[in-house]
Amino acid sequence: MKEKKENFPWLHLILLASVTFMAILSELVPSGVLPEMSAGLNASYSRIGLLVSVYAIASAVGTIPLIRLTISTNRKKLLLILLIIFGVSNLIISLSGSYTITALARLMGGISAGILWPMVSAYAMKMVPANMHGRAIAVAMSGCTLGLGIGLPIMTSIGTKISWRVEFAVLSIVILIIAILGKIILPSIPGEKRTNENSPFTIAKNKSVLICLVVTFLAIMAHYGLYTYIAPLVENFEVAGGIQIVSLVFGLGTIVSVLIAGKFVDDHLGPLTFFMLALAFVTMFIFIFFKGTFGVSHIAFFLWGVSFGALVTIFQAAVTRQVETGKDVATSLQSSTFNFGIVFGSAIGGAVLDHFSVFHIIFLTVAMLIIPIILSIFAKNTFYKKAT
Repeated sequence: MKEKKENFPWLHLILLASVTFMAILSELVPSGVLPEMSAGLNASYSRIGLLVSVYAIASAVGTIPLIRLTISTNRKKLLLILLIIFGVSNLIISLSGSYTITALARLMGGISAGILWPMVSAYAMKMVPANMHGRAIAVAMSGCTLGLGIGLPIMTSIGTKISWRVEFAVLSIVILIIAILGKIILPSIPGEKRTNENSPFTIAKNKSVLICLVVTFLAIMAHYGLYTYIAPLVENFEVAGGIQIVSLVFGLGTIVSVLIAGKFVDDHLGPLTFFMLALAFVTMFIFIFFKGTFGVSHIAFFLWGVSFGALVTIFQAAVTRQVETGKDVATSLQSSTFNFGIVFGSAIGGAVLDHFSVFHIIFLTVAMLIIPIILSIFAKNTFYKKAT
C-alpha cells in the first residue's frame, strides 16, 4: 500500500486539477458579471446569458466527433494546444468591444472544452494503474469542484469590483502559465490508433455504457433542474444568511464529496453511486418537509452539496470501466451526455418555474432520481464491475 502511495503522481494530477479549475471558470464567469458585460458590450442581459449557453452547447455537440478526430494525438501535445486556445479566447474577450467577436471567442472556448473534459480524465488514467483510475479522475476533476466553490466567487469579485475585462485577462494569463508548467512537468503519453473498437458507434452499443449514460443524463437533469435556480430557492425558503451562506455551505459539501469519492470510487463504485443518488433523494424530502427551518435547511444544502460534488468522478469512472480501449471516446460520450443533462435540466426547471414556483422543481428532481437509483442497485455488471 505504501508503494502505491509513493507512485501516485500527485504533482501531475494536481496540475491537471488546475486545468479543470480554470476550465470551469472559463465556462461560468459571464454569469457573475452579467450586468457589467451587458453595459460594456451594449447588449441585453439575455444576450449575455447566451454566452454561457453557447459555450455549453458547443461543448456538448462538439465533444464526440472532436475526441474521435484527436484520439491519436499525443495527450500532452493536445492538452497544450487546448490550453493555448483557452488562453487566447479569454484574451480576445478581455479586449473585445463587439458582442459578435465575444460570442465567437466563447464558441471557440466551448469547442475546446468539448475535447478537454473527457481528455483530461483519460490522460489522468493513463498515468496510473487500473486500480487507481477512479482516484486519478477524482484528483484531476477536483479542480472543477474547487473552481465552483472558491474560484468563481474570487473571479466574480474581480469582475465586479475592478473590471470584467481584467477578470478575463487574469483567466487568460493564468491559463497560459499553466500551459508553460504543463510543457515542463507533464509526461508525454501517446494517443490511440483509430479502430472500430474505439469508434463512438461501437462503444455506444455497449449495454453497460448506455446504462451509464442514462444514469448520467437523468441524474444531472435532476440536479441542475434545481441547482440552476438555487438563488430563488434560497429566497423562497428565506434561509438565514441568504445565497452567500448557502453557496459556502453547498461548496463545503462538494469538497467533502470529492474527498469521499477519491477514497471509495475505485473499490466501491456501486455502493458509492447508490449512496450519492440516494442522499440527493433524501435531501429533496428534507427540503419539502422542513423548507427554510433554521439549521435544518443549512444541513440540507450541505448534504445536497455532498451528493452533487462527486458525480463527475463517479460517472466518468463508471463509463471507463465498461471498455478496454477507447476510454477517451467513452468519457466523451459521458461528457456530452452530462452537458446535455445540464441544458435540458435547466430548461425544464425554467418551464416549471414559469408556470408554478421554484418549490415545485424539487418534486421534478425527486421524480428524475428514481430510475438512476434503481439502476445503481440492479445494474450489477455496470456499477459493480472491477476496473480494468
